[in-house]
Amino acid sequence: MTPPRPYGPFHLLFAAAGAGAAVWLSALLSRPQKSPGLSRLLFLCGLVLAVCEGFKQGFLYFVENNHTYDWWYFPFQLCSVPMYLGLLLPAANSVPRLRSVFTVFIQDYGLLGGIMALLEPSGLMHPYWLMTIHGFLWHFILIFMGLSCAFQTESGKDMRSFLRTIPLFLFCAALATAVNLLSHPYGDADMFYLSLYYPNSQIVFHQIALTLGVGTGNILYLLSMILGGGICHLISKKLYYFQKHHSKASLF
Repeated sequence: MTPPRPYGPFHLLFAAAGAGAAVWLSALLSRPQKSPGLSRLLFLCGLVLAVCEGFKQGFLYFVENNHTYDWWYFPFQLCSVPMYLGLLLPAANSVPRLRSVFTVFIQDYGLLGGIMALLEPSGLMHPYWLMTIHGFLWHFILIFMGLSCAFQTESGKDMRSFLRTIPLFLFCAALATAVNLLSHPYGDADMFYLSLYYPNSQIVFHQIALTLGVGTGNILYLLSMILGGGICHLISKKLYYFQKHHSKASLF
């Protein structure tokens, strides 16, 4: 099929409906009488994402690429990390500091990845409807996970909690770069959009890489993602206190 057009009716309507549903459901499940518990919720989301990723990898390998693995779709983009953290969260519960880093990372970078993918959706538009729907649903779930963390816990709302996520972010970026380097003889992996072999494919940063060089463009892109995560952290703090105030007001 012809991929849907970015900013066309399908993109705008489906993105608005899915993001709205994620906001509504995360707010609903933040109520004490409705919540299954944040750790359990994030773990279940991680399981759903893992099943979706398995389906995607199988579809790409067997249907779209005729039994050839495409390293471009290796599952370690920034938007993949919340899946792994959600699955690891039960093991991190016994270490409060680590659990906090995981949930704040999901809150800030999960929300950032979900929102940015919907705002610039070219990477979601696919020749197969199943893959297009998969891409949108994945990022709806990221928004749901990020907002669930924002609504359900007061801890982790100070800026120091965000700063503690930066080493994890840089560690993941280093792993992504290693995947890009080690897989280069076999394909064009571009994890975290930090390939050293061609300019960043993201809007604006592509032109920066062409002008200033790939290395400089990648560094600026990394810094912009950290800045974006910090902005989402501040937004999450505002959302938590707004939701808390609204919940109290609704009792009277």
